[in-house]
Amino acid sequence: MERLKQQVFAANMDLPRFGLVTFTWGNVSAIDRKHGWVAIKPSGVAYEAMTADDIVVVDLQGNVLAGRYRPSSDTATHLALYRQYPDIGGVVHTHSTHATAWAQAGLSIPALGTTHADYFFGDIPCTRPLSEPEVQGDYELNTGKVIIETLGEAPPLHTPGVVVWQHGPFAWGKDAHEAVHNAVVMEEVAKMAWLAQGINPQLKPIDSWLMEKHFNRKHGPSAYYGQKETGQK
Repeated sequence: MERLKQQVFAANMDLPRFGLVTFTWGNVSAIDRKHGWVAIKPSGVAYEAMTADDIVVVDLQGNVLAGRYRPSSDTATHLALYRQYPDIGGVVHTHSTHATAWAQAGLSIPALGTTHADYFFGDIPCTRPLSEPEVQGDYELNTGKVIIETLGEAPPLHTPGVVVWQHGPFAWGKDAHEAVHNAVVMEEVAKMAWLAQGINPQLKPIDSWLMEKHFNRKHGPSAYYGQKETGQK
């Protein structure tokens, strides 16, 4: 459990390091599938004051197993994703500027180039709006449900993130580190898409064959990008 908490603490500290959060606007979690433990940032605790001991551990039903603070208010969203997708090992939520702008506009982040295609197969979808009963009810749980609804049958690691309507981005990965990595990429491609569409308002999506080539050379069955030992370019 201490190792899991340390991993999640380090991933949370990466959010301000990469410029993805302002104040306490974000959280990272990770799961230990063997034990059913989910470690997550405590609610409202400033990054500069946080230590690994402050990370909260809950079970998949949200019961607190360790920690002196309340877990993130977004915990139920994270847990819904872990319960639905066994391949997910880490989840990130931020209010990073450009990805959140697409969420507030109620638009998917369009796939316009190979940087996007290296990580996301197709557009990064925007969810539908939550209804008033969904918001007034189990809001955070329903946020998780609308993310799952939006993904549909898509493999979650082929679309490792969405923007939630008028809210912000959620990203995930095989572990907390990869989830943060995908959140950073989402913010960058959100910015690129905004700039590119400003330069050329008639811009069309990336060609399907170029999308498939770039995604599959990193993630497909015959992937050849990077080194087997490190996976780095």
